[in-house]
This record gives sequence, structure tokens and C-alpha cells, in this order.
Amino acid sequence: MSKKLQNKELFQQVVVLLQNAQQQVLRAVNSTMTYTYFEIGRMIVEEEQNGKERAEYGKQILKGLSQQLTNELGKGFSVESLDRMRKFYKIYSNSSSLTRILEIVNSSSLLTNFDNAISQSMTREFETQKTQTLISFFKLTWTHYTFLMRIDDEKERSFYEIESEKHNWSVRELKRQYDSALYTRLALSRDREGVLKLSEEGQIIEKPKDIIKDPYILEFLGLPELHNYSKSELEQEIINKLEHFLLELGEGFAFVARQKRITFDDKHFYIDLVFYNRVLKSFVLIDLKIGELKHQDLGQMQMYVNYYDREMRLEGENKTIGIVLCQNKSDLVVEYTLPDNNEQIFASKYKTILPSKEDLIKLINSK
Repeated sequence: MSKKLQNKELFQQVVVLLQNAQQQVLRAVNSTMTYTYFEIGRMIVEEEQNGKERAEYGKQILKGLSQQLTNELGKGFSVESLDRMRKFYKIYSNSSSLTRILEIVNSSSLLTNFDNAISQSMTREFETQKTQTLISFFKLTWTHYTFLMRIDDEKERSFYEIESEKHNWSVRELKRQYDSALYTRLALSRDREGVLKLSEEGQIIEKPKDIIKDPYILEFLGLPELHNYSKSELEQEIINKLEHFLLELGEGFAFVARQKRITFDDKHFYIDLVFYNRVLKSFVLIDLKIGELKHQDLGQMQMYVNYYDREMRLEGENKTIGIVLCQNKSDLVVEYTLPDNNEQIFASKYKTILPSKEDLIKLINSK
């Protein structure tokens, strides 16, 4: 190996090391600042509780504290900002996940009822441990939490918090997933136990049905909701916005091919889009349909899936999944075309505009 090549490899290793260190420092700073805002919120709430039980009293506390902090430290401590910290504490101090963590930490404080000197030392150690636990609990940025606080339902808020951390969503990506009602789309297709898992663990992919959404929201394509675009235009826009489409598909998807040709009996067939899901270890075939779904569309997808299972699937990989994306469908056509034990072929609607959450719930409940 040449000296120049060795130096290049060394340079790349050092750059990666420094970048990782910078990311860790940034995460530590974000967590510490978020914890600090949490503590400020706690102090404000406790001061309110020690005072008069009147809204006007709380406003006076915030106004006075804002003026003092601004005079001493500068911008960033408006009444609105302090009220946000207050709300942050009230929401997250009552969150089930934080409560469980603090119960575990607090159980260690039972050991401090011994000799006074030992007790004081252990109390200090316990408080340090509790602080570090709280700091490590807040893994997202303050801007993330500012947005999450707008979500009233704790289960829904917990889901988006877990998914943001798991997939390293930016605030923009978090907003997009919330606006497209990802939690609602997943929750309405699950039983009560499944909804609870969403709020405690996020989206867990164990079987093909877990990756399916109905409908898929493709507002990022910029296409009108009416039928005045062709199938090829729809496909091209998906390829142009592939990063966004992968985000909408969910966890573990990798793009493989478009217009994948398969041939038998001297006839050519073309699969619109081919993906591979690393979590399920299976190919995922997607066919696009403009307008109403027909039973022939499901039959054609069954042929594609059978071909991939027999000719393309490697040893150790799971069965191929087929998804037909259509503008409209009859659930009875799907039900009577596919077998009762179907776990491979799915039909889902897609929307090219962002519906309101209420409209989306109506759409899903109408199935």
C-alpha cells in the first residue's frame, strides 16, 4: 500500500472520529439545555403551587422572572418562552415513560436512611444520578419538544417522540409525519394492544402487514388530486422524490429498480417499482394504478410475486410482498380476489394532497 493511500485512510478515520465526537457533544448540549428548561419549568410550577391558586398570580411570576432574566442574561426569556418551559415540565413530569424511569431511580434513595454522614453522601450521589437520568431521557432538541407539546394525546406524542429518535427525524420530517397522520394511519389498523405498543415502542416491523399503510400520503409529489396525470408521470415524480417516498414507505426500505422487466413464454412484463426491506428480508414490489382498482390488477401482482419468490428470492430471504397503489378501491373486490390467509398481496389507496386528520379518519373508517 502506498504512503499516499495510507495517509488518505488515516485522514478519513480521523475525520469520522471527529465528526462522531462533534455529534456526541451536540447531543449532550441539546440534552443538557432541554433538561435545564425542564428544571426551570419545575421551579416555576412549584413557585405557583406555593403561592395563590390564581391564574393572575402565575402571570405575575412569569412576567417578573422574564424581566429579571432578560436584564441579566439577554434574549431568550420572554414570558412566552418561560410559559413554554412551564408547560414542558407539566407535560413530561406526568409522562408514563419518565415516571417509570424515575421510579427505578427513586427506589435507590431508600438506602439513605443510615448514618447521617453516609446518608448525606448517598443523597448527593442519588441526586447526581437522578440529574444524569433526566438529562439522558431528553434525547431530542428543544425545537422537537416544542412541537411535540402541541400533541394533546400522550400515546400519540410518545409515538412521534420514539420515531423521531429512532430514525433521527429532523423537526421538518417530524412535522411532515405528524401532518400526514402517521400515528392515526397505523393505529386505526391495529387492536388495542397494538396501539399501546405504538406508544411504548414505536412502529415495530415483524410481519408484512406491519409495513402497510392505507392510505399512503404522497403530497410531496406536487400532483393534483384529480386524474389529469398519467401513470408514467406519477412514477417519474416518485423517482424524482425518492428520498421522500422512502420516508413515507417507512423503516428498512431500499430502492432496487423501476420498470423491472421479467420475461417468460416470450412475453415481457414490467414491474413499476422494486424495493427491498432489510427488516423483513424480503423484496417489496409496487404497482401503480390510476383510478379504480380491478381484480386483474391483484392477479397481475400475484404473478409478479410468484415470479420473484421462485426466481429471485435467495435462501434465507422471506417471501416477496406485493403492494398495488391505487386512487380508489373496493374492499370487497380485494377481499374476494385474495385468499383468506393472504400475507403477501396488499392494496392501498394513495392521496396526492394532504387531507386533514379528520378527513383521514373518515377515509380509513369508510373502508
